Amino acid sequence: MTFHFPLGVFLTAALALPAAAQQGVPGAHFLENWDLNEDGQVTVAEATEKRGDVFYMFDQDENGTLDAAEYDLFDETRKADMEANAGGHNGQMRGVSQAMAREFNDVDKDGLVTEEEFLSQVPAWFLMMDRDGDNVLTTNDFGHQRG
Repeated sequence: MTFHFPLGVFLTAALALPAAAQQGVPGAHFLENWDLNEDGQVTVAEATEKRGDVFYMFDQDENGTLDAAEYDLFDETRKADMEANAGGHNGQMRGVSQAMAREFNDVDKDGLVTEEEFLSQVPAWFLMMDRDGDNVLTTNDFGHQRG
């Protein structure tokens, strides 16, 4: 089995959160990892690129599809990251987690998630997350749920 990058190194590099970002700023963990140009906002293009990177990291056999075992590893890794760095699956972080879920990404419901399926879900997920409708994701899109 081919591994693209040691998973531990990936988790440290891609999912690790500096202590300052953990200090109660909703969405800080998300921005730390998804704001590729570090301008304080995530665009659809950045989200698409990051999701492509995430897909690549977990497609261990490089066949363009996440099978059940690969997706199980992806789920376990996300869960551990959310609990350790993003305060669990609370509030708007739940939307981030749901957008990565197998059920959301397996568009044709065949039990496999292709790269095309995974990336095709970016616009729907982005719209769901963009609470203030400004076409970018910032910390303003996280925090307390709207009433």
